[in-house]
Amino acid sequence: MHTDPKNNVQREGRLAGLVIAFTGALWLGGTWVGKSLDWSNRTMALVDLLALAGFLFGLVVTYRIWRKRRTDEG
Repeated sequence: MHTDPKNNVQREGRLAGLVIAFTGALWLGGTWVGKSLDWSNRTMALVDLLALAGFLFGLVVTYRIWRKRRTDEG
């Protein structure tokens, strides 16, 4: 079975969008809960690092999409 490359790019785009949106929501929620429950700075830094990892993953997926589309055009 042959998969459509355009469908693959669309799927990766949805993945990147969902990861970025989900990470942003969890980061805001984690920051709010951490301030409300008076979490330590160490725990808040962990929340920030996890959010950074999620955003970085979304950025890497977006870069892969950009490179794939560039090589397909040229």
